[in-house]
Amino acid sequence: MPIDNAIYDRLGGGWWDESNPLNALNGSFTPARFAYFRDVLDRLGRDPAGLRAVDVGCGGGFLAEEFAQIGCRVVGVDPSEVSIRTARQHASAYGLKIGYAVSVGERLALKDESVDIAYCCDVLEHVAELDQVVAETARVLKPGGIYLFDTINRTCASKLFFIKLLQEWRLTRVVDTDVHSWAMFIKPIELEEILRRHGLRLGQIVGLGPRAGVASLGWNFLRMRLGRLSFGEASRLMDIGRVQRVDLSYLGYATKVSRRSGSGASRQA
Repeated sequence: MPIDNAIYDRLGGGWWDESNPLNALNGSFTPARFAYFRDVLDRLGRDPAGLRAVDVGCGGGFLAEEFAQIGCRVVGVDPSEVSIRTARQHASAYGLKIGYAVSVGERLALKDESVDIAYCCDVLEHVAELDQVVAETARVLKPGGIYLFDTINRTCASKLFFIKLLQEWRLTRVVDTDVHSWAMFIKPIELEEILRRHGLRLGQIVGLGPRAGVASLGWNFLRMRLGRLSFGEASRLMDIGRVQRVDLSYLGYATKVSRRSGSGASRQA
């Protein structure tokens, strides 16, 4: 069954509302992702101030705002017009200068080698043309540019957690639609090969997942389903962070090491 990416238009007005299912992607997910990405920049000796970053699949702007707050010049793109409108409104309300555009990752309206940082979070497992999304990311990155990502591993554990617990089981699922397909999850070795093919050298992969116990997770998702816990609260109680295991989801980074041949004409930003 195809995944329901139209959910981001139906619910995209409420990304920042803790009672909205999409807010479950914020909670402890955004702090965990951003803490790791900031650590990568520090380890690579990259001062983020003034660096140009593109957020591919920015949604309501959770990570775009984090990068903007540390001085990056951020462009956020997403195919959902509703989500982009929400992201613009929230950034404006908080005085953040972020450029947002309705666009897809397969066709970025950016010049070749024009950004220092590109990142895809909760995106790669949703796209039909994974190779093309990575190719476009590589095209717009400067040599030496940094590609940051997280995605979901294709394992029995991820099927149990993301498909069964969060999507199929009536008492614990987050929304009543299919937002993920296990077949679209990506093994690290598969992603590394795609990155390599487009001139991106993998630097690291680390595990990302809930640090709360299994019983606690099930109980809190049941409370959420019964309306006794908001989606934002449930997300925080999952205590998402770096973990030893990579069989659920994983974070990582790569660096652009070579120019791509045959990249085609540049596109204007």
